[in-house]
Amino acid sequence: MPRRPYKKIPVELDPVYNSYEVAKLINFVMVDGKKAVARKIVYEVLEDLKKQGQDPLRILHQAIDNVGPNHEVKPKRLGGASYLVPVEVRKERKLFLALNWIIDAAAARSNKEYRSFRKKLLAELIDASKNQGQAVNKRIQTEKLAEANKAFAHLRW
Repeated sequence: MPRRPYKKIPVELDPVYNSYEVAKLINFVMVDGKKAVARKIVYEVLEDLKKQGQDPLRILHQAIDNVGPNHEVKPKRLGGASYLVPVEVRKERKLFLALNWIIDAAAARSNKEYRSFRKKLLAELIDASKNQGQAVNKRIQTEKLAEANKAFAHLRW
């Protein structure tokens, strides 16, 4: 239990697209505090989308909407047993899960097809915006698990 109340640090909007989601994507792509490298990767991906004649912010928002789950399960201990209780996902958590799943799916793509993480992320964003890909499959699995454990919904408190 923390001794001080938790103070959430606000995320600044990114300077190019003036978007909260792009700023969060940059932060999630960042590894070992190398924000300049992460910013370069994300902006190159968004520029590639623009070169393909698509609106990069619309593609990103569509991908986040398609990947973000509506329900997930949280374990609750009752007596000696642990039950998976389905709960609705908050907006902030939905964004967190969606961006993390997109990045994880991009990193897991095969190296033969795509040489750089930038190309993998681009392909995963396009797939997610079309409601395809590994990140969307992760959302479907999560929601199936929540649906299967609907019987324990009364344990939510």
